[in-house]
Amino acid sequence: MEEKRPTWTSRYTFMLAAIGSAVGLGNIWRFPYIMGQYGGAVFLVVYLTLIMTICFVPLMAELYLGKHTKKECIGAYESVSPKLKPLGALNPVTGVLIASFYFIVGGWIINYITKSFCMSCHCDYAQYFSDFIAEPVYPCVLTLAFLFMCIFFTAKGVKKGIEFANKVLMPLFAVILLILVIFSLNLPNAYLGLEYMFKPDLTKVTPQMVLAALGQAFFTLSIGMGALLTYGSYIDEDKNITKSVYTIILSDTAFAILAGIMIFPAVFSFNLEPSSGAGLVFITLPKIFAQLPFGNLVSFAFFVLLFCAAVTSGISILEAPCATLIEQFKISRIKSCAILFGIISLIAIPATLSFGLLNKYTLFNKTIFDFLDFTTSNILLPLNTLILCLIAGWMLKLDGRKFFTNRVLIFMFNICLKFIVPSALISLLYIGLRN
Repeated sequence: MEEKRPTWTSRYTFMLAAIGSAVGLGNIWRFPYIMGQYGGAVFLVVYLTLIMTICFVPLMAELYLGKHTKKECIGAYESVSPKLKPLGALNPVTGVLIASFYFIVGGWIINYITKSFCMSCHCDYAQYFSDFIAEPVYPCVLTLAFLFMCIFFTAKGVKKGIEFANKVLMPLFAVILLILVIFSLNLPNAYLGLEYMFKPDLTKVTPQMVLAALGQAFFTLSIGMGALLTYGSYIDEDKNITKSVYTIILSDTAFAILAGIMIFPAVFSFNLEPSSGAGLVFITLPKIFAQLPFGNLVSFAFFVLLFCAAVTSGISILEAPCATLIEQFKISRIKSCAILFGIISLIAIPATLSFGLLNKYTLFNKTIFDFLDFTTSNILLPLNTLILCLIAGWMLKLDGRKFFTNRVLIFMFNICLKFIVPSALISLLYIGLRN
């Protein structure tokens, strides 16, 4: 049985793991299509403003709470007040629910990796994707395979599992992304995609866009699911988390922008629609790849890139509920992972089948997959982050002087933690509950 409170081997390995947690499908799959739906460059301006000025506050608070208490989610909240124990449990529960639909997309990625060399420009990609996800067996097998891969690294522990996976996959991710960016920039009319990304029309800013950008920022940074709190609990006392927070935010933002630079020039080069939604990655891009020189190789590289991002984030999603089971029930990491595999499988299989056999069964007029996605992204993540800010700001009395020496930064941190971020999150929750 692994020691109850492991620590990171070095600041470098912690940074890789934290960046791997933040840089996932939210950057490569979700960010481009959300950006496409909200007008490209103007959304990017709003997103960058929010992530650089507001989102660092709950991120810093979550890492600090983990580092300060040296406990997993439930234990950390209980350390502040025993009455907060049920609220702490919301974090690992959210992680389990996110894993239950996130890993389905991981299974889709595996399928597209294996099919990269088989598809041609004559394929109807929309029909293929629709037929594939509606199959009763194969997508379920792939979902469980992806879940097993992530569980395997989690079961190996912090040093031999999480650190090892991120040391291998994050550099591979960065190299493939840069190669594909260079390739995309050399396509005909690539400049149209860059104009779409970097030539904003600020008159198109709307309240809905601002809230969508804020929700995307919280989603992509993995705030509110307990992953970073748990990772923070493995940090040594002498490590400064302020620099780490800005490194995580800058890295996450850079990867998201590079993903856009990789995708939008290709979309505009073939005169396709940038606001094509969640199908952008699995329908629009394969159609583009099939028409490129060495397109099958480009397709393979892209989905390997997506796979690396999904695995590193998937591991972090699992670590919070895994650590909770270990420390709350005093069981081994192997047993904890086995329990998680069973619980997530029981939720993920019906969610996978919601595109086919179970597509007539809905919750609040949503399929099981869409219900899990919407509930976690629009309700649980904002709710957990709101609770975190209120606890850190008003009960733990976390002060900006712990992180900054500049008076303006101290003042802004305190105001954001206690008032601005909670207000924004309440707005997100209101819209989520109303919908």
